[in-house]
Amino acid sequence: MAFEQLSDRMQMALRRLSGKARLSEKDIEEMMREVRLSLLEADVNFRVVKTFTREVKEKALDEKILKGLNPSQQVVKIVRDELKELLGGESHTFALKQGLNKVMLAGLQGSGKTTTAGKLANYLRKHHSVNPLLVALDVHRPAAIDQLQKIGSDLSIDVFDMGTKEAPETIAEKALTHAETNAYDLLIFDTAGRLHIDATMMDEIQRVKTAIQPDETLLVLDAMTGQDAVQVAEHFNTSLDITGAIITKLDGDTRGGAALSLRRVADVPIKFMGVGEKYDAFEVFHPERMAGRILGMGDVLSLVDKVTENVDEDDMMNMMEKMMSGKFNYNDYLKQLKMLKRMGSLGGIMKLIPGVSKMMKNVNVDDRQLVFIEALIGSMTKEERKRPALLKQNASRRRRIAKGSGRSVAEVNKLIRSLEQQHETFKQMSSMDPSKIDPSNPMKSIPSQPAKKQKKGKGKRKGGFRF
Repeated sequence: MAFEQLSDRMQMALRRLSGKARLSEKDIEEMMREVRLSLLEADVNFRVVKTFTREVKEKALDEKILKGLNPSQQVVKIVRDELKELLGGESHTFALKQGLNKVMLAGLQGSGKTTTAGKLANYLRKHHSVNPLLVALDVHRPAAIDQLQKIGSDLSIDVFDMGTKEAPETIAEKALTHAETNAYDLLIFDTAGRLHIDATMMDEIQRVKTAIQPDETLLVLDAMTGQDAVQVAEHFNTSLDITGAIITKLDGDTRGGAALSLRRVADVPIKFMGVGEKYDAFEVFHPERMAGRILGMGDVLSLVDKVTENVDEDDMMNMMEKMMSGKFNYNDYLKQLKMLKRMGSLGGIMKLIPGVSKMMKNVNVDDRQLVFIEALIGSMTKEERKRPALLKQNASRRRRIAKGSGRSVAEVNKLIRSLEQQHETFKQMSSMDPSKIDPSNPMKSIPSQPAKKQKKGKGKRKGGFRF
């Protein structure tokens, strides 16, 4: 997870203040020492760390804060607001215009530029209903053209290339003509990368930029390069006047120093971020939401966005009605799983929920479990899917399903219990008094059920299984 180590250290530093009715200057000093170390360990630029801690400390030591009500909560808010500003303040996407939109991607080799070209085209097509065309300008690495063609094929997005014989600026100009005559309204130019910045590389990209006059020049940066990414951004910005950055591999980097340093040092706003290997693992970068994630506050708005984009409202309402009425069956369970899979990895979804990230720190969420559950349900008959009680009443059915799916009887039993628990939870929720619901944690408002005592000998079946 992005910023994992930073998140742990920052939360630990802020927990030192929690519950204190009054704060002293010593309390603030101790907290800021931890915050400073956490940022330096995350590979954040030293100048940025110094400025950030000074600004937080000055605001935290304000007399109104120290002597006011809930001073610790006010300090947390100060840290969150400063983190938001450090990450760029407001979101910086770009507005697509009428007619042809031209986006040029630049970056070092290995930053994920070619994959990002496909992800960006897919995202803009989905959210802005454009007809994109990918343009292969990396004439130095033949595999780059093949890679872009493969990505285009996977996403059903057209790719324009002329092999490796022509100059990149010539290919770019002919791509413009092709786009204008074939009703494309978005061109994404995948330029060549290098292992390091050199004059030849910059000269080539400058010629391409002069030829196409792009609306957006986006720098693709690998989050795991740390402070080097900031130096790269400064060089590219000087030569190309970069309009924004896309940070890749944020799902695998535990430090994230590049994202925290980029705006303050290189004056380049982060517009998008890559958060996984799949083509749809691509999001707008929201500084405020990311600050909340770092401080363990979750990201409810991003969760709502995922649900809105991937789940049909009518399907969701129909499923809720079934749950409330107790008619929820394995067909509905399967639909629920497919909804979850469309939203991304289960672990990623859970970490967007406030408080859950901390609970899941040492829990390994394996998305393969969803595949196993699909196999179990797939081994059921139509009647068994419609009538869950059939499985509970018959051990031979459970053994047959386990054998047919290649899973164990214990997993079949676990699936049965999971369905029953959903029934029970929603049954309790439907009978709750709305005035007694705790808005900060609705799950706490659900009364716990006492464990049922099992009678002696009860539940024994042939073969030694207990259900």
